[in-house]
Amino acid sequence: MILNLFLSFGVLAVLRWYHLDTRTIYIANRFPQHGHYVPQKFADNRIISSKYTVWNFVPKNLFEQFRRVANFYFLIIFLVQLMIDTPTSPITSGLPLFFVITVTAIKQGYEDWLRHKADNEVNGAPVYVVRSGGLVKTRSKNIRVGDIVRVAKDETFPADLVLLSSDRVDGSCHVTTASLDGETNLKTHVAVPETAVLQSVANLDKLVAVIECQQPEADLYRFVGRITVSQQTEEIVRPLGPESLLLRGARLKNTKEIFGVAVYTGMETKMALNYKSKSQKRSAVEKSMNSFLIIYLIILLFEAILSTILKYAWQAEEKWDEPWYNGKTEHERNSSKILRFISDFLAFLVLYNFIIPISLYVTVEMQKFLGSFFIGWDLDLYHKETNQRAQVNTSDLNEELGQVEYVFTDKTGTLTENEMQFRECSINGVKYQEVNGKLTPEGFSEDSPDGNRHSLVRHTPPPPLGILEEELFLKAVCLCHTVQINADQTDGADGPWHANGIASPLEYYASSPDEKALVEAASRVGVVFTGTSGDSMEVKSLGKPERYKLLHVLEFDPNRRRMSVIVESPSGEKLLFTKGAESSILPRSKSGEIDKTRIHVDEFALKGLRTLCIAYRRFTPEEYQEIGKRLHEARTALQQREERLADVFNFIERDLELLGATGVEDKLQEKVQETIEALRLAGIKVWVLTGDKHETAVSVSLSCGHFHRTMNILELVQHKSDSTCAEQLMQLAKRIKEDHVIQHGLVVDGTSLSLALREHEKLFMEVCKNCSAVLCCRMAPLQKAKVVRLLKTSPEKPITLAIGDGANDVSMIQEAHVGIGNFLLSER
Repeated sequence: MILNLFLSFGVLAVLRWYHLDTRTIYIANRFPQHGHYVPQKFADNRIISSKYTVWNFVPKNLFEQFRRVANFYFLIIFLVQLMIDTPTSPITSGLPLFFVITVTAIKQGYEDWLRHKADNEVNGAPVYVVRSGGLVKTRSKNIRVGDIVRVAKDETFPADLVLLSSDRVDGSCHVTTASLDGETNLKTHVAVPETAVLQSVANLDKLVAVIECQQPEADLYRFVGRITVSQQTEEIVRPLGPESLLLRGARLKNTKEIFGVAVYTGMETKMALNYKSKSQKRSAVEKSMNSFLIIYLIILLFEAILSTILKYAWQAEEKWDEPWYNGKTEHERNSSKILRFISDFLAFLVLYNFIIPISLYVTVEMQKFLGSFFIGWDLDLYHKETNQRAQVNTSDLNEELGQVEYVFTDKTGTLTENEMQFRECSINGVKYQEVNGKLTPEGFSEDSPDGNRHSLVRHTPPPPLGILEEELFLKAVCLCHTVQINADQTDGADGPWHANGIASPLEYYASSPDEKALVEAASRVGVVFTGTSGDSMEVKSLGKPERYKLLHVLEFDPNRRRMSVIVESPSGEKLLFTKGAESSILPRSKSGEIDKTRIHVDEFALKGLRTLCIAYRRFTPEEYQEIGKRLHEARTALQQREERLADVFNFIERDLELLGATGVEDKLQEKVQETIEALRLAGIKVWVLTGDKHETAVSVSLSCGHFHRTMNILELVQHKSDSTCAEQLMQLAKRIKEDHVIQHGLVVDGTSLSLALREHEKLFMEVCKNCSAVLCCRMAPLQKAKVVRLLKTSPEKPITLAIGDGANDVSMIQEAHVGIGNFLLSER
């Protein structure tokens, strides 16, 4: 009996731990009718960004205001004036204090009223939920975990939803997360096959399924779960990942409608967890004012104590203790000496309290509040194309803008436009350029006799045997991507081709501008991606339609720096197409023109082009069977799914045959050069922090004026040990000291940066501070924040500013004294 009791407690403990670590969601809230069921409590779908309510505004606001040293000090002085007989009226302290408290309360109350207004608008937004066999219109705040929600094109998702189905046959949809992470490109999400076919309300209302997933967390890109769909004869279990989760705040694009089940609601959504208020940033002026206030308080206390002591020293003689013109009352003669000393001390404290001017704080508060309006009114900060003004999220940091000493900026999307154009490529060791819709080898012109023999021309018959490598390269470009075509262009029976055989221009959507540029370039030279149909990808190769069955997608991640697809060709052959950074593709390639391609990639990078390498692999039936088994096991795992998938992806993406590389241009933003030069003349140092490869980053720095041609470029790259990194740092410090007249620019990569910050932080910072410009490449997001923190906490305590436009810049923006998010293109 004791053993049974022990086992029962053990089982209950395991179940309790399991429920704490995961959540179980019954779709459409169809809870089990039989067996023991313990309902879980979930948050409602109300978003609360406000700080106050009608009932707690006065006490909470007063508490927050009197936590400030200055306000608390003036309150004490005012109370002292009320309690004792003082030489000044209590009105002299009470009236200014009341004015400051009132003005600040009105300002904060108005800002909080705007937050309440925005919350009510969001929480009261109309949404459609599947209930009782039909669509029911309700308010966003009424959505519960487990509800099936319908979202139409261009609407925002009212909660974190797991995608069940869309109007597309394959259950895919496209979203933009610009309001969450600043990324303007479309992201593709897909539903599991068992629910993707349920495209009507009637079918969804009959769905019996359970979702098990992790508890809410702030990471936008992490989601692990599984869905169990009950069918007539069996239960089917499918894994769920980030590609199945639609985040609150994201917007549906290029898809007519989707249905999704709410898994995280209200303040448990990833958007709310990321936007929770963090520690308030305080400006250097406010910090210095507080420091001076403490000094003045010490001086004030010293004056009051000294004056009280001198008073009693003066009154030590009897004739001065009670002069004829100021006689004492009977109560004063009989009072305690200690009480008299305290009373006199407080009287002197009140008399001298004007050493701390309360009017200064009134002026500063008003200046901050009005200054934020001037920033919004500034025409130089107005963006005409999107009709957006500069938005000030906090007025406490206005004065920091005039004291910035270091600017940290991202490259892609901030210095550059993040709008890509295909320029060059390398196929089988031969460099090609696009000339009038043809891929022409370097050294051949369009009019040369051999030009057509070495180029792909659109709408020509199938190519001769000599250029099969080029066609395979272009097919890899057209198949290895997440690009989709505008839904309006794929509705017709003829697809994107008119009845007369003339192709209409296709409008592509992609999660990456690089992919979009490459697919568009391939279509211009004759290999056209014409869309997806179910689980198939359709391609027109030089006018000949082909259909490839999409078997698996190996998603891109920043650790692998590549993405792959496994497809079945029309002949039944299983092929892997891979593209990614040269550092992740070339070491895994066993054949092809590896050395020549590496040289061409470096040449592309020196021109400022973004580079990608493309390779492929053929699978035998046995190899593909093993791969399918491993992928299924990794994707259905609830524990350590990311690690298992990474191992399987590395197992698949090996022994590659290199096809070539691409070079895509990312144009500079308007007036980048003038802006950087103006900052330099103002004495502000600019650091560029980017994840791009070394050569590309240096080339863009030179073209945008961050580095100039007369500058001596120093490099700290490709170090793999502390000893070599330290030795190089000492050499750089010596070189800077010897050539102190010449301006220096420093290039650091992510690997060397990690080594430098591990044990040689002081020496690294000395080298950086003696350089006019610093470029950090191949950086992870947390490394960006670490560099900002390192400089911010240095002995000089410089004021820092960080600017970026994507999710990988958020940590850097939050770390700097002043953070600027460049989201002008968020709704394009």
